[in-house]
Amino acid sequence: MKKVWLVSHYAMPPHLEVRIKTLKYAEILQNRGYDVLLITASTIHNTNINLIETKDKYVEREYNGLKYVHIKCSQYLGSGLKRIKNLLQFQRRFKSVMKNFEKPDVIIVDCNCVNYKGILSFARKYKIPFISEIRDLWPLSIVEYKNISERNPVIKYLYKQEKRMYRLSDAIIFSMEGGPQYIKEKKWDNAVDTNKVFNINNGLDVELQEKQIKECRLDDEDLNGRSFKIIYAGSIRSVNAVDALIKAAERLKNQNNIKFLIYGDGDKREELEKYCSENILDNVVFKGQVDKKYIPYICSQANINIISVKESNISKYGVSWNKLFDYMNAGKPILSTVKPNYDLLERYNCGLSLPEQSGEAIADAVLKIYNLPNEEYAVMCENAKNAAKDFDYSILTDKLIEVIDYAVKRHEEKIK
Repeated sequence: MKKVWLVSHYAMPPHLEVRIKTLKYAEILQNRGYDVLLITASTIHNTNINLIETKDKYVEREYNGLKYVHIKCSQYLGSGLKRIKNLLQFQRRFKSVMKNFEKPDVIIVDCNCVNYKGILSFARKYKIPFISEIRDLWPLSIVEYKNISERNPVIKYLYKQEKRMYRLSDAIIFSMEGGPQYIKEKKWDNAVDTNKVFNINNGLDVELQEKQIKECRLDDEDLNGRSFKIIYAGSIRSVNAVDALIKAAERLKNQNNIKFLIYGDGDKREELEKYCSENILDNVVFKGQVDKKYIPYICSQANINIISVKESNISKYGVSWNKLFDYMNAGKPILSTVKPNYDLLERYNCGLSLPEQSGEAIADAVLKIYNLPNEEYAVMCENAKNAAKDFDYSILTDKLIEVIDYAVKRHEEKIK
């Protein structure tokens, strides 16, 4: 039996969790005989909840048989300096808190170039294999979405830290397939052994979603009506480029049977709702935020589930959007407004990815799927449903165990 620490700054107790990958890793590993401890910050992202309101430096909790350690961090909202302070606090306090615990056989860290140093230092001090799990490319995401130059001194420093993190990790897990390509293009492959780079996509709990499709239904005329429904479920911010969907809807407003249903919230929602009202776009309905348990049913009622995100260089290394796998299991064709490398929609023939992000291109793609012969449409639906099975968390955890075994063996050989 291996003792595994899963370190994830943003992981939450099960009753609050919205990004369940770390939680599912923990559940499945524990069911397979591993001794698992989850280590998280006390703050709950995007809320004003802090699990520690006393002077305690940490608390130990158990939820549904899973053991957690929450490290006290200061409150923040948004993405400003207080959030950076929070990130730095977590990795710095990790060492002083976790020295009190029996040491593990391996540490797996959902990390980035800002919040890894203290945890890596701890692992090296106690000669513990260190696996870095990369779910977002930082600082590339900052460069792309915040329009900050790569020559900016802070960005250059962050790239330096990113390279160091990869170099000193015993194994690296990228959620996107193009991790080795990214390292080679950064010209880091002389320092970072790409043989220790692995890919484990984000995924889903197929059994749970099938249960939610049956049990968590909504009585909603828009959702359950006979119109041809294009469904978007996610944030409504600049980075999601939902305005392109509105432009597509505008081009299709005379197609009386086609309706766009937009689920979610964000700082662009009010502006887009106003635009739809002023331009009498009756084929767009903003449905607002819904509990995540309803998403599988909502997506299963679509005729097309749509992914919309701002075009960027990030997609050249592949993508692993959580909603992509929810959409797959809904068993309906998927339309992506960007065409990434390592394109899963193309690989599984379960949808279309657009090389051009415009209202016209999206509208044309919607009509292409709308006009598919029934047999071709049914094949695309079946392919989507089958694709989801490859990304069930049980399959992903099999891959994680392979990485654990690799990292432990590599570490043992290194310290001999």
